[in-house]
Amino acid sequence: MISTSSDAANNALILAFGRLQGAANRLEYILGRALEVDCGISHLMFEVLLILGRPGEPGLSMRAVAQEQVLTTGGATRLVDRMEAVGLVERVEDPGDRRGRLVRLTPLGEETTVSASRIHVENIRRYFLAPLPVEDRDRFAEDLRILSLAARDTLPRLP
Repeated sequence: MISTSSDAANNALILAFGRLQGAANRLEYILGRALEVDCGISHLMFEVLLILGRPGEPGLSMRAVAQEQVLTTGGATRLVDRMEAVGLVERVEDPGDRRGRLVRLTPLGEETTVSASRIHVENIRRYFLAPLPVEDRDRFAEDLRILSLAARDTLPRLP
């Protein structure tokens, strides 16, 4: 039971969640900075490249990109505009909807996804996995997958 600020500050669940947030924020900074320095892209751009790499042709709608990244459609549009300006993605006609547009990787986007992924995997090994006991790594990864799916399923879907 929490009845004082000290109880709150020392609550095991609050501490555990705070550690998760702290680790995620620090790792986001470390890994994101490496992508910026080594590849010239932000971590968010990298995530969009990965999202677009999954379906292949013909691409994804802006709404689908926004939904995957928990962005507003306006935020996704601005991000894709920046990515298009540097040649990583292109907008093409939606073959299923003449009025619609899809976003897909360009050859440079494909190349950047591959090179950034190689760097990112090495940094994940170094900063995310190496500190953990080898015998706990698979279970930890599975637990994170479960948490991510549960949180995703709790969020409202974008209209």
